Amino acid sequence: MNNKKQKIIVGMSGGIDSSVTAYLLQKEGYEVEGVYMKLHETVRGYHEANLESIEKVSNFLGIKYSVLDLTTQFKEEVYDYFVQSYIDGVTPNPCVKCNRTIKFGALMNEAMRLGGDFLATGHYAKTDGEFVYCATDLTKDQSYFLAQIDKSILPKVMFPMSVYTKEQIKEIGSKIPALKEISQKKESQEICFVDTVYTDILSKHTNIDLKGKTLSKDGKEIGHHKGYMHYTVGKRKGFYVHGAHEPHFVISQDKANNTITVGKQEDLIINKVIINNLNMFIGDLNFTATIKLRYRSRAIEASVEIKDDKACIILKESAYGVAIGQVAVFYDEDKVLGSGIITETFQ
Repeated sequence: MNNKKQKIIVGMSGGIDSSVTAYLLQKEGYEVEGVYMKLHETVRGYHEANLESIEKVSNFLGIKYSVLDLTTQFKEEVYDYFVQSYIDGVTPNPCVKCNRTIKFGALMNEAMRLGGDFLATGHYAKTDGEFVYCATDLTKDQSYFLAQIDKSILPKVMFPMSVYTKEQIKEIGSKIPALKEISQKKESQEICFVDTVYTDILSKHTNIDLKGKTLSKDGKEIGHHKGYMHYTVGKRKGFYVHGAHEPHFVISQDKANNTITVGKQEDLIINKVIINNLNMFIGDLNFTATIKLRYRSRAIEASVEIKDDKACIILKESAYGVAIGQVAVFYDEDKVLGSGIITETFQ
């Protein structure tokens, strides 16, 4: 009889979620080993602080951990994509990209190389080995950010945070001396390599302060702005409109002419969306689903038709401020059916 423990490789970040993940898995009887991914050098003291926390947790649990240097791959596949997207006048989603290529790409490969039976992370989501589902704690649910990962790896993935709330995880951590300090740390920033605002990153690589014309929907010059890269769809500040007595919102940016087009809130209404870069967990070409067009947006009912590696989404009610470059995720209640990158929007 084979009594060998299953080995779980845990992606450890130094935060409370991945720390408690390692703790819970060991408590369940698994052999646990940690891997810390070194992804960038943009935030001073970032890795030192994280590794100090991981050292504490690893010593407490008596487990090994290693550092996986992915700085080159991360720069090419996530950081450069982030910068180039804004230069191209579209709005990137680096966390979705990172999950596909880095955390559930390069890290998964490393987990298998280390002899792991599974890769576990501190994401708030669920999986049954075939689909990704929303987490129990919907306020922390990260299924949206996981919608582009390769379906083939799901049988080897574990999300121990799936049934916990963030408060429960902090409570578990607060009762364990080695985790108590980590449980009190403030939440990590949304984009790990952006310490302040995204324009600080862009300004290291290109001139973002390019004064240009602000246009109305019919193409008339009605004001000026400080450079198209400062704006994303839906933004209502930071540009000037002559004689404006009511709020104006960015409808679109034009990289070639360094212009932004602005209008009233109703001008942001979208009823049809085209996406590419499809990542589907089902084989259907025509179906209905609820759609999230950005992370914090409410899911909207829609019909979907897939043809020639693109999907046409007809919304059953209007959405506002949908940005090119963001991710559209299809759901059936709490189950992720697939996703794609938004390329066109229509009123």
